[in-house]
Amino acid sequence: MNEREVVRTVLEHRRPPYVPWSCGFTAEAKETLKDRWLGDPQAGDEQLFDAVGNHILNLGNDIGFFDEAGPDLVRDVFGVTWDRSVDKDIGVVRGCVLAEPTLSGFALPDPLDPRFFSDIPGKIQRHGARFRVFQLGFSLWERAWTLRGTENLMMDFYDRPRFVRELLETIADYNIAQVEKALTHDIDAVYFGDDWGAQQGLQMGPHLWREFIRPVLARMYGAVRKLDRFVMIHSCGAVDELFEDLIDIGLSCFNPFQPEVMDVHALMDRYRGRLSFHGGLSTQRLLPYGTPAEVRRESQKLLDQGRRGGYIFSPAHDVEGDVPLENMLTFIETAKAQR
Repeated sequence: MNEREVVRTVLEHRRPPYVPWSCGFTAEAKETLKDRWLGDPQAGDEQLFDAVGNHILNLGNDIGFFDEAGPDLVRDVFGVTWDRSVDKDIGVVRGCVLAEPTLSGFALPDPLDPRFFSDIPGKIQRHGARFRVFQLGFSLWERAWTLRGTENLMMDFYDRPRFVRELLETIADYNIAQVEKALTHDIDAVYFGDDWGAQQGLQMGPHLWREFIRPVLARMYGAVRKLDRFVMIHSCGAVDELFEDLIDIGLSCFNPFQPEVMDVHALMDRYRGRLSFHGGLSTQRLLPYGTPAEVRRESQKLLDQGRRGGYIFSPAHDVEGDVPLENMLTFIETAKAQR
């Protein structure tokens, strides 16, 4: 059974032969691993992820494409400017593209831009044994607030609800067009990135989420399920109050599954057979501050739990540059030791 088949087993709620894994790293952590583990600072990301043994092959470009816009500034295809002076991976939004609550005069980029799909055939040819996932980041709520501004959009829920619905549906049309094009390839799942949570609950609260966001998600997820593919999402924070809603509209797998804000072991038991999880290893506390022995112990607990099915092992988020190399190698080696 190859990596692709093992992940499919997990998402189909069958017992896998071992727990699959797929781990992400920030730019700084990648540099450390390439230099001190692989001994090649110039190694590519694909070479690094092959060494880690990742079972998931990420396709497309989850956060899009960027043009230089000044010192430490980049501009994405939606016209949003990002300041990367501190956060080198994504950045912080500067300015407001939709200064007024209207789409008049604003044009979305081309969802069928060839750049979103150009890497798919080559990567599948090189890594065909891995589970294939087309990534679409900033997929709804995040795309909306990056364009309109968080504070503005929060007020719009109450003051301009018709505009909010128009904005979200327009973003969904863009996403669905891109997804349908991507799924003309032999791809297993679509991964939507959309952070709804904070450390103590939803940013917009459950009522607004269910009124405005859930119906649009249902249409997006339905476009994927109609083509008989799996739906995976990434949403940071304490969002487990939404799991029943997400299962109801077609979700297959939830990430990042943060142990700092939810009881990951209890939730795996509760939802086994209905929802799979990807993540679970603490990136806020354990990995930067724990010992290798503590990292190994918690990694093994998650792997033991995951042997019953419904789980893909990984740190809860991309591993940051402040994590010691020994801790990174410990969770990688613990996962690989299953075989």
